[in-house]
Amino acid sequence: MAESLTGNVRPLVVKVGGSLAETGRLPSAITLIENARVSVIIVPGGGPFADSIRALQPTLKFDDATAHRLAMLAMHQMAEMMVAQSSRLQIAQTPDEIFSMLKDGHVPVWAPLRMIAGDASIPAGWSATSDALAARLAERLGGCLAVLKSVDVDKNADLGALARLGIVDPVMPSIVARAGLSWSIFGPSDDALLRAVLAGEGDF
Repeated sequence: MAESLTGNVRPLVVKVGGSLAETGRLPSAITLIENARVSVIIVPGGGPFADSIRALQPTLKFDDATAHRLAMLAMHQMAEMMVAQSSRLQIAQTPDEIFSMLKDGHVPVWAPLRMIAGDASIPAGWSATSDALAARLAERLGGCLAVLKSVDVDKNADLGALARLGIVDPVMPSIVARAGLSWSIFGPSDDALLRAVLAGEGDF
């Protein structure tokens, strides 16, 4: 069952890919989101912090379940970095914290470990990245899902095809289908459309 906001507000969950930090698009994405006129929750990717975990795993030989938890902590690190760039952004770990921040006019940046630990619908391994976690949060909150990527994507492509191409992770499509989520992917050429969606003037 989805948690819900007072007034039946349907939040927009925006997954901000960690690769945006490396391409230089992250500051402009944060500026767009902090000026949103709809209820927005950011789900950060793990970016270079998650990459370091992938690189260390073969050497230190920790299992995939441990890597999964560490990758969620990498998302928390990205969240800290995002929050440092905008006074409107605040880190949230639970639905209550998310809803409280939204009511106060803030933009929650979700640190997922507390909510996802023990969630049987999320595989404890590399197959479930921040894409799947963003979809799971949208499912939990009864929201819509926007995914910011560092590549442009055919608007007519289905999620299964995008998963096979490695654009999204292989777990995200099943969550979206199960929850019946409205979703869209925004690449570097889609900022005008994203701005309209965040202003409440566009849809998916």
